[in-house]
Amino acid sequence: MCPVHEVRAALFAAALGALIAVPAHAQSADPVRLYAAGSLRAALNEVAAAFEKADAARAPVKIVPKYGASGLLRDEIANGAPADVFASANMEHPQSLAAAGKAGTVMMFARNRLCALVRGGVAADTATLLDRLLASEIKVGTSTPKADPSGDYAFEVFRKAEALRPGAAAQLAAKALQLTGGPNSPAPPPDRSIYGVLVAEGKADIFLTYCTNAVVAARENPGQRVVALSEALSVGADYGLTVLANAPPAAQRFAAFMLSPQGQRILASHGFSPPAH
Repeated sequence: MCPVHEVRAALFAAALGALIAVPAHAQSADPVRLYAAGSLRAALNEVAAAFEKADAARAPVKIVPKYGASGLLRDEIANGAPADVFASANMEHPQSLAAAGKAGTVMMFARNRLCALVRGGVAADTATLLDRLLASEIKVGTSTPKADPSGDYAFEVFRKAEALRPGAAAQLAAKALQLTGGPNSPAPPPDRSIYGVLVAEGKADIFLTYCTNAVVAARENPGQRVVALSEALSVGADYGLTVLANAPPAAQRFAAFMLSPQGQRILASHGFSPPAH
């Protein structure tokens, strides 16, 4: 087993060990309040349903999710929001809660990457993407840095562009339209990708978002395309998971289920890579 797989296996074993340490009389049917990155909505809804079915023999439990920008969710939890499990699109937000004594160990449970969602009629491919992003007539959409890790990752793409084209970072940062993920951003529709909607409405010609989001948006909006970033511009996203202090025992079981082979298969089916990838 390679070292990365050994670390992942050790984390999973530690999570299971925490569950085994819970006395049988402490098990309860309290709902598990899940706070999770919006990019995880479809995947974790399926994971939650699978967990509820698998855990029913122990004690019926309901996962109650709240999805949104990870930074905003982190702030809510830090200010006392009643979360039990936090699944963030980065490692830093759950780590900050752990450092403050509000959460336990932080485990990477999935990975993602940034892609470009391109409006129909815009000529762009991996080789020409940077030229198109820099073109004055092209509206570039991102999420909101600090509030939403997707925005931070997009600005990391801009910093990488600087090595290829001096001055590109400042130019891209200045023209980027922070359309989602902020405290005053419009709420995403419940049944459609907000990224596809914004591109369809002409708010952005190219939207830098997670590849998983871009695939869903392109599927919903014929004509929109997903363009991969070149190796020089590529930015990965590490997703972190933690269980909050005083969470019910079922929260630990749900976290362990997300790291289990079944949970990982569901995440993979939605385009997420395993932590060892």
